[in-house]
This record gives sequence, structure tokens and C-alpha cells, in this order.
Amino acid sequence: MIPLADDVSAYLKQRARWSPLEIAFWIFAFATIWLFPGKYLIMKDTAILALFALSLDLILGYAGILSLGQAAFFGIAGYFSGLVAKYGIVNEPVIALILGGLVAAALGFVTSFLVLRGSDLTRLMVTLGVSLMLGEVANRYSDLTGGADGLQGVTVAPILGLFRFDLYGHNGYIYCLIVLFVCFVIVRRIVYSPFGLSLRAVKGNSLRAAAVGIPVKWRLVAIYTISAGFAGIAGALLTQTTAFCSLDVFSLDRSADLLLVLIIGGTGYLYGGLIGAVIYRFLQDWISTLTPQYWQFWIGLVLVVIVLVGRDRIGAGNEAVRNTIHRLGMRLMPRPAALRGAAPDRT
Repeated sequence: MIPLADDVSAYLKQRARWSPLEIAFWIFAFATIWLFPGKYLIMKDTAILALFALSLDLILGYAGILSLGQAAFFGIAGYFSGLVAKYGIVNEPVIALILGGLVAAALGFVTSFLVLRGSDLTRLMVTLGVSLMLGEVANRYSDLTGGADGLQGVTVAPILGLFRFDLYGHNGYIYCLIVLFVCFVIVRRIVYSPFGLSLRAVKGNSLRAAAVGIPVKWRLVAIYTISAGFAGIAGALLTQTTAFCSLDVFSLDRSADLLLVLIIGGTGYLYGGLIGAVIYRFLQDWISTLTPQYWQFWIGLVLVVIVLVGRDRIGAGNEAVRNTIHRLGMRLMPRPAALRGAAPDRT
């Protein structure tokens, strides 16, 4: 059994290795700080949207949980980080960011028991209902949240006491990009761990997963809570970089945008949310410049074309390209001796 365990451990390490394409992706992402100096604001929004989409991909792409309520976690962390900054409770943005994620994760844990009780349609309605209720609570207590006028007077301290948020979004974009990368590394580690592989088993067949001893319910509760935490971090980022938070953070449009991003980029391979966010945000910016009144029509047309062409065909093409680049990268990089006798990765 010990040699088998060693082979399995080596196999998992092989799966988790960074491919050359991934390394190139992040090198280019950080190079945008110098390549596109006039696009800091839109790139900042794109980084936040990418992290938000990554949180949904965790539960949709890897656990099969369809949700329209990610805005609930996004919004509650956004208001939390704004309030603690406004009243000087937590002056350090990084600490407030972490606390905002923990608050959102706590809400995700509490609501997970409601979400996981029914079918996909029930989950959609419950998650949407939670988001709408929080929006009404924020509107009701307008003395604290600002109501329809939004939370104003938010003063965010410099990051680590050194880097102040500037008008052009330079420091804000670097801050968001670093947070996105750190969160992505954590999510990637989760996905490629035995825990992440068990989630794939649950998504594929929950009854069979339970039969082999996987605690299906607690796996789903855990990943839903983790996903809520990352959505909260995205919401806190938005409030900190704009020094403002409104009821729009709880809106249905906020959650629906995530589904559009994942439709464009694909689900279940982490980079789908990131690539989809870039395409969606820059496509939205370009189309709204051409036809400001009808940009939603053209976005809808793009989605219709994707459906007509077939998301599976596009995904199959992307998968073939990724596999080809991955195999090329593995040939260029020497394999450890422990893996030479292990079974090849066929996923």
C-alpha cells in the first residue's frame, strides 16, 4: 500500500504543477501595469469581476451548485468594509479585506443549509431571495447604510500605511491584481487537492460519492462557505477602491453578470472566469462606446451566437488547445523520477 500511496501522491503533485501557459498568463497580467497605463480603472473593475466570477466557478464548475445569490456575499462584505473604514474601526485596508471575506463566509455557512436542501430551481430561488432580503435590509436602515443614496463619506487609509488610492486607479489596480493572484493560488490549491477531487466526484454522481464514503453534505457546505468568502473579498475590494457602496451591490444584475462571464469563459477550469471577465468587460466598454444606448443588445447577440455555435464545441476547442500546450510544456520540463512509472494524466 505504501508504494501505491506514493504513486498517488506523485500523481496529485503532477496535476498541480503550473504549466508554461499559466505562468505566461500571469506574467502578462502583471505586465499590464506598465503596458496599459491609461486603462487602470477598467482593468481594476475587470480584476474584481474576475475574482467574483472565480467564486461562482468554485461552486458551479466544481460542485454543480447553481446560484443567483453571490451578490449577497459581495454586498455584505462591501458594506462591512465601507462601514469599518468610515467610522475608523479598522483603518488597515488589508485587514478590513480579510474581515470582510470572513463575514461573507459566515453568511455563506449559515445560508448553505438552506441552499443545499433542494434541487437546482430551489437553490436559484433561495439564493436570489437571500440577496434580495439583504438589499431590503440595507435600504431599511438608511441611517447606517445611506439607503438609496449609498454609503458615502468612506475614507480608506493607505494600503499598509504606504500606498494611497489615487484618482487614476494605479495603486488600486495593483492592489486588486495582487489580491486576485493570491486568491487564485489558494483556489487552485483547493481544486487540485484531494478535497477538490472529491468535489468533482460529488458533482458527477452524489449518490455514488456517498456510497464510497465521501461526506457529500459537508463537502458542499465547505465549498459554498469558501466561495462566499472569496465573493466577499471581491465586494470589499470594490468598496475600498471606489470609497463608495450602494444598494446595487445586492442587485440581481450583479449575480447575472457572473453567469454571463462564465458562459463566455466556461466553467470548471478556473481560468474561465478570468478570461470571461476580461472579454465581457472590454467588450462591454467597446460596445458602449459605439452605441451607448444599445450595448446590452449586442452583448445579448454575442450570447445567442455562443449558444447557437454550441458552448460544448467552443469548450472542446479550448480543451484541445490547452491539452496540446500542456503536453508540449511537459515535454520541455523534466518529470520527477517518482512519476516515470505512474499512470499518465488522462483528465
